[in-house]
Formats: sequence, C-alpha cells, structure tokens
Amino acid sequence: MRGIGALHVLHRLLTERRINQMLFISTDEGSSFQRQSIAFTPDTLVFHPKEEDKLLAYCKEGRWTLLQERVTKDRVFWSVKLCYLYVTCLIQNCSDKMVTAQFLGKIDHNSLLVQDDYIFVKVTTGNRTKHYVSYRRNEFVQMRFPKYALPKDVQIVSTDENQVFLALQEWYQSDTYNLYQSDPQGVYYSIVLENVRSTKQPEENVLIDILEVRGIKGVFLANQKIDSKVTTLITYNKGRDWEPLAPPTTDMNGKPISCKAPDCHLHLHLRWADNPYVSGTVHTKDSAPGLIMGAGNLGSKLVEYKEEMYITSDCGKTWRQVFEEEHHILYLDHGGVIVAIKDTSIPLKILKFSIDEGRTWTVHNFTSTSVFVDGLLSEPGDETLVMTVFGHISYRSDWELVKVDFRQSFPRQCTESDYDSWQLTDLQGERCIMGQERSFRKRKDTAFCIKGKSYTSALTTKPCQCTEKDFNCDYGFERSRTEGDRCFADFWHDPDSPPEDCHLGQTYESTTGYRKVISNACDGGLNRQQSAKQHNCPLLPPRGLRVGIKGVLEVIVPFYQGDTSSTKYQVDLGDGVRAIYQNLTVTDEPIQHRYEKPGVYKVTVKAENMAGHDEATMYIQVTAPLQEVHLEVVPIAGRNHEVNLTAIVLPTEANLTVFYWWIGDNLRPTLTLQNSLLSRFPETGEVSVTVQASNGRSMVQDTRTVRVYDNFQVIPLSFSRNLDHFNPNIPEWREDIGQVVTKILAKITGVPQESLVTVVKPGLPTTADLYVLPLDSKPAKRSVFRIPAIMQAFNDNNVSFVVRGGLQVLVMLADPNAAGGPGVWALAVIFLISIIATGSFILYKFKRKLPGSRNVYAQMHNEKEQEMTSPVNHSEDTQHIIQGEEFIDDDLDSQTLGNAGGSPAFRSLIRTTTNHCY
Repeated sequence: MRGIGALHVLHRLLTERRINQMLFISTDEGSSFQRQSIAFTPDTLVFHPKEEDKLLAYCKEGRWTLLQERVTKDRVFWSVKLCYLYVTCLIQNCSDKMVTAQFLGKIDHNSLLVQDDYIFVKVTTGNRTKHYVSYRRNEFVQMRFPKYALPKDVQIVSTDENQVFLALQEWYQSDTYNLYQSDPQGVYYSIVLENVRSTKQPEENVLIDILEVRGIKGVFLANQKIDSKVTTLITYNKGRDWEPLAPPTTDMNGKPISCKAPDCHLHLHLRWADNPYVSGTVHTKDSAPGLIMGAGNLGSKLVEYKEEMYITSDCGKTWRQVFEEEHHILYLDHGGVIVAIKDTSIPLKILKFSIDEGRTWTVHNFTSTSVFVDGLLSEPGDETLVMTVFGHISYRSDWELVKVDFRQSFPRQCTESDYDSWQLTDLQGERCIMGQERSFRKRKDTAFCIKGKSYTSALTTKPCQCTEKDFNCDYGFERSRTEGDRCFADFWHDPDSPPEDCHLGQTYESTTGYRKVISNACDGGLNRQQSAKQHNCPLLPPRGLRVGIKGVLEVIVPFYQGDTSSTKYQVDLGDGVRAIYQNLTVTDEPIQHRYEKPGVYKVTVKAENMAGHDEATMYIQVTAPLQEVHLEVVPIAGRNHEVNLTAIVLPTEANLTVFYWWIGDNLRPTLTLQNSLLSRFPETGEVSVTVQASNGRSMVQDTRTVRVYDNFQVIPLSFSRNLDHFNPNIPEWREDIGQVVTKILAKITGVPQESLVTVVKPGLPTTADLYVLPLDSKPAKRSVFRIPAIMQAFNDNNVSFVVRGGLQVLVMLADPNAAGGPGVWALAVIFLISIIATGSFILYKFKRKLPGSRNVYAQMHNEKEQEMTSPVNHSEDTQHIIQGEEFIDDDLDSQTLGNAGGSPAFRSLIRTTTNHCY
C-alpha cells in the first residue's frame, strides 16, 4: 500500500441499509487509512494467529472472512456514526470526484485515533508537526495550541462530555507533559496544568500520570513533577482548580500521624498495569461514585518504593490507610464488596474483602493450595458477586482458575432503608461543583445486603448560580499566578482580531478571555462572557503569501491567510508562462508546471482582492526541497557598512550545501559553501535579501528585507532572566517579543512606532538591540529629542510585559551606566547651555560684520569656516555642541540669521561637522 495520498472526507449519506457497520483500518504501519464496508454484523474481530497483519471477522454463520491484510494492530476502530465515510485511495486509483487535498504533508504513521465524536490525525511538513481533528465526522481542522507550545507529542486523555482533554509535550519538556482543554469542537486549546510526569515504556509507549476518576464527571488525579519532586493533585472541575490531597489523621491501626498540610500530603502512584487483568495502582468504577483506592505514601513528595494502600469513599476529601503494602483490587456489586489480594511474587492462598468501603476487612481462604496470582476477573455486570482468581502453582504449570462466589454470604437484597445519602464537596467543603450540588446514594455500613442489578448511585442534583470558579481561560489567555481568577491575553494573541477562517459576509464573536467550563450546569449569577460582541468579518487583504514546492519541483502551491472568496492570483512562472486563477486555496489542486530547461527561474505569485494585495517570490532551481532555511540578518543597516548574512538550515546535519545569495533584484546570485556572507548596501532604502540552500536534490529559501539608513541610533537591551525559561530560540518568538517591546515603548514615550525597531538576538541569555530611526521629514533634527525620553522609560523600569502564568518580564538597558537616568537630562541641559553660548557668540560676530557690504560677509564666511572645521580630532564636548546646533538651525534661521545671505552658509558649516551614529 505504498504511495498513499491524504485522508479525505466524503460527505455522503449512507443509503444502502445492508451496510450496517463501518470499520476504520490502518495499513502500512499507519501511513494510510481505509474504509472497510461489512455487509454483515461480525461477532468478533481478531488477528490471524500466525500472520498477525491479517484482520479477520467471525460471524454467527460460523465462517471467518478476511477483511484486510497488512493492518496495524492498534489502529482498528469502529465508527461511531454512519453518516459519513472516511476513505483513502492509492494515487493511481483516485478520481477527481473523490479526492480533495486536505493536508500539505503526509499523515504520520500510527497517528489515526477514533474516539467518541472525534477523529485525530497528525501531519508533518518540514520540521513542524500539525495535528488535525474531525468533530462529528465533519472536515478535518487544524488543532490550535498556544503559538509557542511547539508540540513534540500529543496524548489524548479524555473525550467525555463534548470536550477534548489532552496531554501535550512542549519543546522544552523531556519527562513531563502539560494538560490542555478544548472547546466543544476540539479545535482551540487552553492550558489547565503544567508539568505532569510521564514515563516512556520499553516499547516506546508513553504513560502519563493523569487519571480520570470514574463515577463523578470532572474529577481527575494528576502527578505534577517540578524540580524532580512529584506531588499528587486533584481537580473537581475538570482542571479549573488543582489541590494536593489531604493526608489522613490516623494510620490503619488508629494511631495519630504527624503528617500535616501544607508540608505533608498524600501522594498516589498513577500507573497502568502491564497485565490487562490487573487494574493498576488506582481503582475507581462508574457504578461506585466517590470510591477511590490507590497505592502511595505520605510526605512532601511521592516516593517510588512506598506503596501503602489508601481509600476514600467521599471522592478524595478524606482518606484512610487500609494496608501497608500494595494489593490487587477488584470491585464487586457496585463497590459493595471490595476484594484485595497482596501484590507479591510469592504464592498465596488467602484474600481479603470488605463490605463497608474498607473500614473493616475479612480474611478468606480461596484455595487449599497456594498459587502464584496472575490476575483477577469478575463476571460481566457491575452487580456481579462472582470473581475468578487465575494463576499457576509453579512456573512450569498451566493456569489454575479459582472461582469465588460471594452471593451466599449475603442474606437478602437491599431496600431503600438500607441506604443513606452523601453530598459531593471539594477539599474546602464547597458544594457547588461544576455548577450544581450533587448527592449520591450509599449503603449504610451496618447493612449486610446485596445492592443488585437495579441499584443506581445518583440521587439528586441542584443547579447553582455561576461564580468565578465556573469559568476557565479562553484560547490565547492564561490564568495569572498572582491573581488566581484573572485571565490575561498572551503577548502573541490579539483578542479582537477575526479568526483565520472568517470570510466576508460571516460574523465572529470577540472573546472576553473567559469561557464557561464545558458541562458546567450553573445558571444565572456571574456571566464572564456577557461582554462578548458580534462583529462582521472584514474583507481581509492577502497576507503571508508563500510559494511552496510539492513533488519533484513541478507543483507550485500558493496559500495565505485572508479572505479567499474574491481573491485573484496572478502567477508568473519565470519562463514566459503566465496565468490567472480565482479563489485558489490550499485545499485546491496545486498549480502544476514542468520546466523544459534547467536553470534559475523567478516565480512570482500575486494575490489580490478589493482590500489589498500581497506578493511572494521564489527562485527555483531544478532540485527537491530541503526542510527549511532561515535567514538571520539585522533589519536595519547603515549605508556602506558591513552586514553579516547567516543562513540556518534544517535539518542541521545537512552537508554539501551550496548557498545562493540574491541582493536586491539581481538575478545573478553570489555562491558560497559557507552559510554566511558579508555584504554592504551602497544605497539607502529597502533592500530584499534572499538565500537559497541547495543540497543535491534539495532546495529551500528564505527572504528578508533590510532597511538602509545614513544615520540611526542603536541601544542595547537586556531582559529579566525569567524570560530565558520561556525562550524557544526560534525566529517567530523573537519577532513577537521585539514587536511587543516596540509597541510598549512607543506608547510610553510617544515616539512614533514606525521609528522604533526592536531586534531580539538568538541564543541565551535573551538580549536585544533597539534601533531608533529618523523620521521621513527632517530626520536628523528630531532624534536628539527622542533618546532622553527612551532612556528615561528604561531607567524608570516602565517597559515590561507578561508571559505565561502572569510572570512579569522587565526590559532594561544592557549597560545602565553607559547612558540614561538623570545623567541624560543633565547632558541635555549642558547641550542647551552650549548651544545658547555658541549661538550668542556667532550672533555677536555676525552683528559686527553684517553692517558692511556682501564682500565683508564673504570674508567672514571663509574666516568662520576655518575656525569651526579645521580641527580634525574635536573633543567630545565640541562634537556634542556642534551636533546639538544642527538640531536647532530652524530657530536660528528664523530668529538670528534673518537675511537670506547668511542662512545657507551657516547651515553648510554646521553639517560638515555632524557626527553619525550607527
């Protein structure tokens, strides 16, 4: 099954009733997925015992049918609904009517997951991984994580109650994951808990210490790892709030213990068992709400070798110790009977059971001959009181099965008088959880009876008024660590901007930063979302246009963010072929073109609609693409000053790479074998710099624009060290940080934003350069007035922004002693005094000579030119005075030098001595 295309969706209602089951099958180790139609109802799906890549179906008629060969065992799913078909096809068998491309890259092996209303796949293009979700069998949509999460791995935790709960390993994590929650469609994700411990198994499977407590929706347990210290946390509202477990007050013998919060808590091992017939270290059940039993320890952190057994019957509010060693646990009769067998490598003949939720235990000899216990099984049904212990007498013997029936131990069925009620509360005693008060039925400790098949645990529910705790942070927002109920926007997120799929004629709702916890049933009271407003989608101009290569350099794929409904593409392929396309998007068929002759071609794609246009250019050589290249160059440069151009190629181990450098519109590039080039720009203005990296059959490129000036100021900056922890060292992050600093500084100082550019440098510690640029009108005259205000803003610690978790980052001068502070203002005063003195002296000279003729003025002109320009090495003070005079010559023109004969000469004298700063 080689050469498989993308996964596609056919929106076709099933009309043939004979097809009553649909099966998703992953073949070729998960690189493709096929629909399998079955015209019968199979009782069993199995893999061939000798050829495990063959999937067989067994029917009531007593026959086996081969469904598919070369099937990946853990990638076979039954569909939830029969409304839509998900299919793939071999490229040579695909028809135009069947296929529309949804992904730019190839679906990753083993990434298909079908769970409840959601289907998940993963696609890798270049060095970036993108995750897609289909909700209720609709089209696949890219899952939106925070911009700089940069996921290395994603594990689905839960899809209950119309929401995706997942664990995401971010770029900086190695043995931990962060927990995220989605909107109902599974598209937009917000973080709910950081640094949950993970363990990689020998077979490359990843186990994450997160457990959904069965029986009561919204309750999860998680082990958080911070600085090698693991602690157990519990949430009652689906991740909105997390708290450590309260320790018991006494041990299993009733003696007081010294473990007291906040220095000591209960911690549990949240491990899954390798044996499918053993339940693991924590035990919960849907029909036994509030009953949790697990292995762990008391202390300041979780200890690996300690596995005492603890139990709670009120969903984690209070705990009791029941055993000093780990036991296998089995719940019978809706948790009315708890069976425990010691987890040990020696043979056993006894088990323990409890009928009062672990308060007392009875010992029972289940066999006369000791056996090595391999696992526990119960008969089908939550109400069963029959279990089986299976194991072996010796390591060479066959399995021994011992059936244990507890039915004869109970004299009668329970009646309503045998039950009490208990109300769910969190650790603070709050009754309103997930927007409602909930009470459950519980058998009395003194009632010795069977709950049976008719037993139901739920008793009553009562909605509560909404409060702050019923709202979580929306996508692009995070909760403040100092103000627990406040959500703030991440620096990369603009809450007022329309979504990418917002088209003219549609509407969108601006977020308030909060969204109600999904499945929360609160009613009335506080509404954190009430200030959200509806907006009409604007006609967006094309932006971010790119030209990509797909296949063997014969497919051009343009795509961009913006309104596609009325966009026209003008394509120039560089060899005389030009074409115009309408409404071309990433999901359409690509533009195919084959060049007849080898060489370098300049391909230009221009996207245009009524709101604006964008243009992208690519220089093509006849090679296949590499993964990625990024051009590192300062965006501001001085005319005729040396500039370093550096190309960073991915993958980093790429060798034998030739670099092609285009400066401006020159079609004859400079070739180098090194990834850097020194260059100069002789003219002011904007210069386009393009680099291509070619590696045999591979080629990628990147383009940057450099603005060239005659003069500007550069101020080195540094940041609070806490920013280094959040620095993924990628260009996008550095650009966003630079834009945030520029925007804040412009707002504080009143300096126009277009005259400030902040460039964050690669590497750690995080540093930056602030470029102060001249304005278009009289550029040299206004710069001196901007610098003191900028310096003062940094020295007053006014420039700061917030990163994840409400962490404040301060932007500072890299060398605060070099400039700024009160010294700047003192220097400005000295400038002013010097300017006045110099002006007075010049005015005095002019007044003595001006009454004469123009010939006398000409002699004065020569005399003054020698006086002011003859020294080559001016003192620093003299340079500042002369430079300061340049910025006030407008006033001298209008006030001191009133006649037309003096003004031009005076300005020319001053400008011959002006200092330029780069």
